[in-house]
Amino acid sequence: ALAGRLAGALPAGARRVLVLGCEELMYAPLRLAHALEAATDAEVRYSTTTRSPVLAVDDPGYAIRTRLVFPAHDDPADGPGERYAYNVAGAGFDAVVAVVDSAADTPALHAPEGLLARLAAHSPHVLLAVVPSHVPARTLERPVMLPEPLRGPAFSSYAPEEVGWLLQDLSDVTLEAPTEEREEAIQSGGAHYAESLPVEYQPSARYQELFHAALETSAARIARAVGAVTELVLAERSPRPVLVSLARAGTPVGVLMRRWAAFRHGLELPHYAVSIVRGRGIDANALRWLAAHHDPADVVFVDGWTGKGAITRELAEAIEEFEAKGGARGFDAEIAVLADPGACVRTYGTREDFLIPSACLNSTVSGLVSRTVLRADLVGPDDYHGAKFYRELAGADVSNAFLDAVAARFPEVADAVDTAAKDLLSADRAPTWAGWAAVERISEEYGIHDVNLVKPGVGETTRVLLRRVPWKILARTGAGADLDHVRLLAEQRGVPVEEVDGLAYTCVGLIHPRYTRGATGADGRAVGA
Repeated sequence: ALAGRLAGALPAGARRVLVLGCEELMYAPLRLAHALEAATDAEVRYSTTTRSPVLAVDDPGYAIRTRLVFPAHDDPADGPGERYAYNVAGAGFDAVVAVVDSAADTPALHAPEGLLARLAAHSPHVLLAVVPSHVPARTLERPVMLPEPLRGPAFSSYAPEEVGWLLQDLSDVTLEAPTEEREEAIQSGGAHYAESLPVEYQPSARYQELFHAALETSAARIARAVGAVTELVLAERSPRPVLVSLARAGTPVGVLMRRWAAFRHGLELPHYAVSIVRGRGIDANALRWLAAHHDPADVVFVDGWTGKGAITRELAEAIEEFEAKGGARGFDAEIAVLADPGACVRTYGTREDFLIPSACLNSTVSGLVSRTVLRADLVGPDDYHGAKFYRELAGADVSNAFLDAVAARFPEVADAVDTAAKDLLSADRAPTWAGWAAVERISEEYGIHDVNLVKPGVGETTRVLLRRVPWKILARTGAGADLDHVRLLAEQRGVPVEEVDGLAYTCVGLIHPRYTRGATGADGRAVGA
């Protein structure tokens, strides 16, 4: 087809035509020359440009009679330089068809001293044919126009500068299912947890009082941890990091880190929220958007806390897979977290397992945004993962109240943060994965035999009580006010709380294994089929 178009563009009566390839781009131009010869009565010759310098001697017995010299136009890896076309000048061609791939169709090709101008000096007609650049299939990145991040108030109750959500808005889709129904589908393998949403928990007046009391008592401790982890990021990761929180638990922490950087250093750091799904990986389209707008080396992934470290491992595997499929390189898969009780990461504010009040609630402390959704009929290959904006819950929203309460403590903890950051920078912070080992022991001891049903730490235990079907709660003997909300939720749902001496975490939530075939309880009895 291209030969037919070129034949129609040749000057009438053209007798001698040269098809000129571009360095290693030889096979396609040669095929084109053959097709052009069949489509016209012209004598068609073929050659290619080269970066190899050859002495030209205008002698009938010498192979290289003339030489054209022009600047490189293919952005070579070895830098700019001269390129050559031999036996074009003086050959009497009525037309020259220059064939390049799209990667070599650059301004340098069309410049006054470029190849096309050099050819025009020796032939009355120069035609340019551009063929698509070839990219090996394993590294093929399809050109997709990804949408800009969603921002409040259109999506989320956060101010637009606080965070941009690299998500698609599924607010108009019914995704909620009863907790027991979701649990049965998840454990039976009939559905992935990210394919539906739990019904949003509406806290009682007593529970809301507990949240505000917990926030009042823990705000300074959270502020110190926020300051410490931000200082580590600025000192070790990037002087101007791009914060990318893992929606949604990481998002309030990302906003607070951004606020600390502005408070202490006058920095206005970009902050985005992306989806990561256990067993499915991180949103690759979100990574593509980030790579197109920022240096991947500056990206710092942020989460609220670590449990046993499943998401830590998930992110590392997802980044490796993204690169293997041709995605941009340079993303650092290590997560920065507020609290690392599982000893899974190097960048953290504390390794204490304490109550972070943002774990007490769902969307009403996370900008009214749901947990993220990944379902094939809703999320296509060119879409971001989805989430809902619960505008109707605005009356119960405490997202900004939480942020403001913690940020208000920044001035009073500044000196303590300096000391903590200094200590952390000089400490051995290598992950020990002690949390994962503890979870494996608990899983076996209680006859669960599935670490995914063991949720360690205050934050993960709270999630179990809010979203899943809890079996029982293990609480470290003597745990204090950090567990007041856990005890209240457990009481409301009729879940026993068992005190355990020497528990590695302040508490651990055990999901009911009744839907797991062949599961047995600690006493050896079957607990479900």
